[in-house]
Amino acid sequence: MPRKSDIEQAFRNAIKHEQSGRRTVTTVDFVKELAKLNWYWSQREANVWIEYYVTTFKDISAVEGEGRTFMLYNSDGWI
Repeated sequence: MPRKSDIEQAFRNAIKHEQSGRRTVTTVDFVKELAKLNWYWSQREANVWIEYYVTTFKDISAVEGEGRTFMLYNSDGWI
């Protein structure tokens, strides 16, 4: 049986660390990580969760649609 705490773990597992230091998460990767933990969400459901619960990532998607990309940011201008 899936647990709510698995959702946060799936989000952390979906974070990609680039050589430049930038950290990003795609909706597709988040949904894949959720499925590994028995949570089967649509991309729309995943986006809604990210927008509501994750305040440190902003949408940097280059195209419209549900397959979005979020990047870690700091509102003070530094990471």
